[in-house]
Amino acid sequence: MAPGAFSGLGFGLGFDLGETADAIRETVRSFAASEIAPRAEEIDRSNIFPRDLWPAMGALGLHGITVEEEYGGAGLGYLEHCIAMEEISRASASVGLSYGAHSNLCVNQIRRNGSAAQKARYLPRLITGEHVGALAMSEPGAGSDVVSMKTRAEKRGDRYILNGNKMWITNGPVADTLVVYAKIASAKTDPAAGPRGITAFLIEKGMMGFSTAQKLDKLGMRGSDTCELIFQDCEVPAENVLGTEGEGVKVLMSGLDYERAVLAAGPIGIMQACLDVVLPYVHERKQFGQPIGEFQLVQGKLADMYVTTNAARAYVYAVARACDRGETTRQDAAGAILYAAERATQCALDAIQLLGGNGYINDYPTGRLLRDAKLYEIGAGTSEIRRMLIGRELFSKTA
Repeated sequence: MAPGAFSGLGFGLGFDLGETADAIRETVRSFAASEIAPRAEEIDRSNIFPRDLWPAMGALGLHGITVEEEYGGAGLGYLEHCIAMEEISRASASVGLSYGAHSNLCVNQIRRNGSAAQKARYLPRLITGEHVGALAMSEPGAGSDVVSMKTRAEKRGDRYILNGNKMWITNGPVADTLVVYAKIASAKTDPAAGPRGITAFLIEKGMMGFSTAQKLDKLGMRGSDTCELIFQDCEVPAENVLGTEGEGVKVLMSGLDYERAVLAAGPIGIMQACLDVVLPYVHERKQFGQPIGEFQLVQGKLADMYVTTNAARAYVYAVARACDRGETTRQDAAGAILYAAERATQCALDAIQLLGGNGYINDYPTGRLLRDAKLYEIGAGTSEIRRMLIGRELFSKTA
């Protein structure tokens, strides 16, 4: 069922998000329903990134929602960014994931940490959608354990030489601009340096010594291209350091709360997509002479799906508003994506169960929704890491 047929806010709470947020929702929902949703199945089947959508989304101002107008952005906040992420993900979770990696992990990091020259050089084409952005932190042996990364950057004159690999990089195969983290070579021989040796760099497609390995064949989020990045004596001008040398962890950590808040809207879109499929189906499917929606056990699942979807919305919207006020807390940013991600997986399982045999065949989108939802319990920090972070924050703040 096409997004828009059943609105998550059309017959329930409106959340009083304001005229601007509501207008963005309607604009993105209309675009996603007509331009993305009809292609979602094919994007999943072919596992090909829909590059042509990027300029179209750029024309709507979606890539630079949080960026100042002087660089081509909309000058709005994280709440509006979350709404766009939700509605795009409702139409296609894989397009939503690539959008989040582009607009938040890359574009917003440059906005927050870049110099005026870097912003002027990189942001305009990223915001129009001419260029695609990515962020590269994880490595084959370093996922959540950021400090153990092996990619090195050695200073030579007016440039750095990068060597190493990055793994599981969303948008990696198609990215033109990448925010890449590496350890300054001196930190390799100075264990006490720890995270102080990590530095963020702006890498461009085509830089000497930079290449991408084969695209990964993923369970879900197909069409959101992912690959390994390879740096072999990659030459990076010193002017491409994002922030300050040795303070890459500060760049990374300062953006994590915003990253979690925006990405948490992806699972909400998946949950709404599950409702979009299930609600008409329980009217149309008849057993024992009546629509299955009249059975109490079916109604119970519908209730669970509806309540958890809106509970996730309330939490994520509250965290996004806190981000806009500069008041977000680490435990709540992690809590929002933890809750939304796990509830989205369960919501997709419920959708499959409600469709019965039809839920288990690929003529219906429920299998894709489940495969896509599971990513959010793993990517951008596993559920286990999120729980550890929340518990640690609560313990330390009550000491």
